[in-house]
Amino acid sequence: MKKLIQFAVRKIPRPLLIKLSLLLRKPVSLFYKGTNHKCPVCEKEFRKFLPYGNKGSENRLCPNCLTLERHRLLWLYFNNKTNIFTSDIKMLHIAPEQPFINRFRNSKNINYLTADLVSPLADVKTDIRNMVFENDIFDVVICNHVLEHIDDDNKAMKEILRVLKNGGYAILQVPIDYSINRTYEDFTISSPKEREIHFGQYDHVRVYGKDYSERLRNAGFDVLEDKYIESFSSQEIEKYRLDKNEIIYLCKKS
Repeated sequence: MKKLIQFAVRKIPRPLLIKLSLLLRKPVSLFYKGTNHKCPVCEKEFRKFLPYGNKGSENRLCPNCLTLERHRLLWLYFNNKTNIFTSDIKMLHIAPEQPFINRFRNSKNINYLTADLVSPLADVKTDIRNMVFENDIFDVVICNHVLEHIDDDNKAMKEILRVLKNGGYAILQVPIDYSINRTYEDFTISSPKEREIHFGQYDHVRVYGKDYSERLRNAGFDVLEDKYIESFSSQEIEKYRLDKNEIIYLCKKS
């Protein structure tokens, strides 16, 4: 299974991978049934989660709803620390994540719209650097693990700010290497092989460092770095399989 997932992540185009995952997740989830770990999104328990990533890292992907560590932490954050499920809001979800789509769409308080340039799951096809939406129309924008793929991330950040209402907020998660102070990017590196060596994945164009919040502020956001993970016990972190280093970036338009 580990080698199969490694191959799929590396070789299969993202739109096709999404379609395949929808077909295979149910039979796979039965094989992993158990009680060691629990996904807070689908609320199902498993003996372990699936491996995931270029290196096939163990115990990461929920076999049923396909959450990773970041999705499970965000789901708990959405429910416990935001108004996403308690207020009438208009939400834009960029590069929509499978575990969240139907749950957001089925929430009666959310006027929900998805957007992406290539995803077969998106309602609207648009480039995050030049979106088709009017100014000041969304209460919430969710855009997770997208900006590391975008050459001009500052332009994308400013576009997200533009479409947010005053007082609205965005959740803008990216993979971050907290061992480096400054974001590493080099646009002369263009081949998939070299990008994987330098940035960790064939379609990434940078590695974000501790200055990520500074980059968000430079785009115009008020940024709250929320170490929400610290509210969980070590037992809960292991049960839900959360990332102990994840910081949630709440980006407000004032």
